[in-house]
This record gives sequence, structure tokens and C-alpha cells, in this order.
Amino acid sequence: MFARRVRGRSVGFFLPVLELVGRLGGISPEDVRHSFIKVNNEMILTEPDRLPPEKILILLPHCIQRSACDLRLSHDVNHCRRCGLCPVGGLLNLRDRYGVHLAVATGGTIARRLVVEKRPRFILAVACERDLSSGIQDTYPLPVFGLLNERPNG
Repeated sequence: MFARRVRGRSVGFFLPVLELVGRLGGISPEDVRHSFIKVNNEMILTEPDRLPPEKILILLPHCIQRSACDLRLSHDVNHCRRCGLCPVGGLLNLRDRYGVHLAVATGGTIARRLVVEKRPRFILAVACERDLSSGIQDTYPLPVFGLLNERPNG
């Protein structure tokens, strides 16, 4: 319960203040957001909730899909052919095995819509620093464990 209150304060107050202080101190907004996400994740790990799989949403960015694929999985991830050319098929296999919800979003608006539709009690989200930090803020008090999207080419 204590971690939940601290997380609420950090989400609503500290992140904007830290971004301002970071800007004044020459720290990039990405570095501030990265630290915010790490602290958020640590606080979430202290909350001992055990949830049924159907209350968990794994939210992925559209760039996880192979760019040459002619299917748009952001509309419905079940359209995936599971050809093995990108990781989506393997993630669908995990979804099928464990019973969690899995969705692909092209941005924050679609991600928020998916959260409203699925009504999860926990979100595991993969995104860049900006989208993750704003998603954590937008969905509070819903716990969002954030994994930073690796972007080797920028």
C-alpha cells in the first residue's frame, strides 16, 4: 500500500518536476523518463498482487511486427499468420499458453482504447521512454510495468 501511494505521487508530481529540473541541469528528457520507468517498475514489484492471467494485458508497439508484412496487427493481433519472420507469432503462442491478453498499438490513443476495452488489472507494456512514461501517467492507478523498446537504429 505504501509503494502504491509513493508511486501515485511520483506519477502525478515528480515526473514533471524532474523533467524541468533535468532540463535546467542538462539531463536529457529520455534519461529522466528512463529513470522514472525504472523506479516505477521497482515500486510495482513491491506490490504482491497475484492476478489471474485474463486480467493481464501485454501491450506491444507496432514496430515489433515485421515492416514488410502486409497484415496490420494493430487492428487485431489474431490476424498474424505466425510465419516466424517476427516475434509476434511466438508471443501469440505464449498468450495462448497462459491466457493473458496481447495487443499491438500504433500509439497512445490506441493503447488507451485497448486498456478501456480489456479492463486489465495489470499491464506489461513495451514502448519508448516517452510513450511509456506518458502511458504510466495516463493509466494510474493501474500498475504498468514498462519495458523499454530497443531501437538500434534510432
